Amino acid sequence: MFTGIIEEAGVVTAIKPTSKSIALTVRAGALARGLKLGASVAVNGCCLTVVKLSTRGKSKLLQFDVLQESWRRTNLQFAKPGAIVNLERPLRADGELGGHFVTGHVDGVGKIIRWEKSGADHVLEIAAPPDVMRYIVFKGSIAVDGISLTVASVTKKGFRIWIIPHTFEVTTLRERKVGDAVNLEADLLGKYAEKFLAGRKKR
Repeated sequence: MFTGIIEEAGVVTAIKPTSKSIALTVRAGALARGLKLGASVAVNGCCLTVVKLSTRGKSKLLQFDVLQESWRRTNLQFAKPGAIVNLERPLRADGELGGHFVTGHVDGVGKIIRWEKSGADHVLEIAAPPDVMRYIVFKGSIAVDGISLTVASVTKKGFRIWIIPHTFEVTTLRERKVGDAVNLEADLLGKYAEKFLAGRKKR
């Protein structure tokens, strides 16, 4: 379980297809301290397992095995060496929930259709697939590339959010542009509420 509060932006150093998966290597800084093999890390909002750890100077190299299914269903498929990715470690039981509950299970990929500066902030508009839009509500939570954000408005086929300077500066959003794909995870609470209400209707 994650919170959508990005700890740092890592850098993709290698992408190597294997017989069953994709070996993705990411260079990380302070986030890697204390990480062990088998640890979970959200990479652009996708929960992955560390399968190899190595050191390069003051940085750590984290290697993940990304299943073909996860590769196809996330924007990791568009990553190239040198690209930055959002990184977050799991929420500790005694940790602070600064964002919202994020599972690291990407629901779908959206497309940026508007991305522009407005005063000190930025306006980000994303077109999302119907199976994600069903859970999008005004002032609700949404994870975009693993970032916990608040929905500012909802349209027929997408939604709009405002990005403050800090979020822009410390996440992958600073490199995003119109047409780019972003990972989307809808609020878990909405999914449970839908399931509960569907069960009640059948009684």
